[in-house]
Amino acid sequence: MENRTYNEYVLLLEGLKVTQQSTYPAFTLLLIIYIFIMVANIGLIVLISMERSLHQPMYILFCNLPLNDIVGATAMIPRLLWDILTAAPERYITYIECVIQAFCAHLFGTTSHTVLMIMAFDRYVAICNPLRYATIMTNKMVIRLSVSAWGVAIVLVGILLGLTIRLSRCRSNIFNPYCDNASLFKLSCESVLINNIYGFAFTVVLFVSSIGSISLTYLKIAIVCLSSKNSSLNSKALTTCSTHLLVYLIVIGFGVTIIILHRFPKYAELGQMCSVLFPVIPTCLNPIIYGLQTKEIKQRIFRMFHRAKVAA
Repeated sequence: MENRTYNEYVLLLEGLKVTQQSTYPAFTLLLIIYIFIMVANIGLIVLISMERSLHQPMYILFCNLPLNDIVGATAMIPRLLWDILTAAPERYITYIECVIQAFCAHLFGTTSHTVLMIMAFDRYVAICNPLRYATIMTNKMVIRLSVSAWGVAIVLVGILLGLTIRLSRCRSNIFNPYCDNASLFKLSCESVLINNIYGFAFTVVLFVSSIGSISLTYLKIAIVCLSSKNSSLNSKALTTCSTHLLVYLIVIGFGVTIIILHRFPKYAELGQMCSVLFPVIPTCLNPIIYGLQTKEIKQRIFRMFHRAKVAA
């Protein structure tokens, strides 16, 4: 195929491996999961928006997480559903669509970290400085934290993709189930040294800042809890922090696994499977974990179901 660089350039997705016998079961399962993801995450945002008792910094900051899950799931799962029902030689995608999907995929992964970092800061202030919590976590601070979480992610991912789309292209095959930055710059026959350097620096900065800040936060929280004899404070800290930590471990676990498998070509199929599961498992588990573990949200959900039952 000719080496063209215009936006209508058509690519072929070759990373999704689905047998003919498993096509409809895989499609049905993934569709059900996607519907659940959308209903659960939108439902949490609506619930927090409507319930005045949940208009607290912790829950307002938490809204960024289901919003990010909606973006990530919508950017990737509908396309996966389409490709499952499409014959492998006909899974075409335009270059613009591919870039948009790659941007959303990386934004989803990056914002998962930045949002969990600002949520950890909120927990730190609430537990380590409870008397100053109201003066620190004002509406203005909540807005600043939310904007910074999304803004940093957008800038970092924007530069990542900007370095890739400047390259000319001489190939047309994507060997991943969906588009990402690595798949896009592999389409070029030019040197991608700058892309690799920035991609490596991007990953290191994100993971070091994420793991470092959250580890330091929980260390300080643990010190406060161990030195405090207030059982109520310790119980509240355990409940809210365990929920946050569990979600973070799921995100970091998937991220590290995908990065490690990406470095070993012989595990390419396993890496592709993890890539498919990344927008599925965390986005599906997050509303379940927060919905069932957070006492206030769980009470509101049960109350809504009880009202619906009484009304019926």
